[in-house]
Amino acid sequence: MVTFIIRRVIQMVIVLLGATFVLFACLFVLPGDPIASLAGSERARDPAVAAELRQRYNLDDPLLVQYGAFVWNFAHGDLGEDYAQRRPVNEILGPKVVNSAKLAGVAILIDVALGIFAGIIAAVLRYSFWDVFITLLTTIAIGFPVFVIGLLLQQTFALQFGVLPLFGMNDGIKSYILPATTIALVDAALVARLMRGTLLEVLRADYVRTAIAKGLPRRTVLSRHAMRNAVIPVLTYLGISFGGFLSGALITEAIFNWDGIGLALVVAIQQQNNPIIVGIVAYSVVIFVVINLIVDLAYAALDPRIRLS
Repeated sequence: MVTFIIRRVIQMVIVLLGATFVLFACLFVLPGDPIASLAGSERARDPAVAAELRQRYNLDDPLLVQYGAFVWNFAHGDLGEDYAQRRPVNEILGPKVVNSAKLAGVAILIDVALGIFAGIIAAVLRYSFWDVFITLLTTIAIGFPVFVIGLLLQQTFALQFGVLPLFGMNDGIKSYILPATTIALVDAALVARLMRGTLLEVLRADYVRTAIAKGLPRRTVLSRHAMRNAVIPVLTYLGISFGGFLSGALITEAIFNWDGIGLALVVAIQQQNNPIIVGIVAYSVVIFVVINLIVDLAYAALDPRIRLS
């Protein structure tokens, strides 16, 4: 187990270095000047000031020198300084990471509750009205783009009925309902389809049939035998989804004006604010690798046949 964790940490470092280097290379060759693109900055248009800023942020250095400086600073917990606000990236992203994490937590709860419950109902009541209804509903949900779902929810529950806020974060738990549902709805449909398929496959297994033949109640067979194995592929998908939620839902945060890292990434791309872009990418890579590590460790707890070494 210890060897497995060490190997995954080394893998995380390699993935992080690879992802950030590719991003650095792309940003390095893109046309445009980050200093000149600072909106409303008259001082940045002065050649002397622009030269000073470029020197301050090492923008005239070769790619490898810039990347080496980033790796050195990142190893010391420093993601650099924001071009526009002249503030540390850690200080700017800190509150936004918390906001995105809160939204992701609510979204994954909706995802799990809707997806797994619907998948179990569809599998247990196979070929019934509820199975057909859930299959049809999930197919429709999967076909809808996220921004369409968000706009429909805003139109229905915020503008038409006025029961939920249109956007923003100032209405307590009500502020979370629409954006979290927007993020989770398509994912919940996929979870339901996956849960239905895996549970039906497990219910056809010999050990499940044997348990039923021995006279065990169907509810006991479902909860203690079938669910334990059926949920493993679903857990993999949920882990990836949760990592995506934590990394910021770019479209959803933009639609609902949610002050998270997704919205911060949109603004940073518009401003060519490279430290913010690289900082968000580094954070996202770390989140994905850590979540995958947690999922792998959960495998061993759910199925003793799986050994991590």
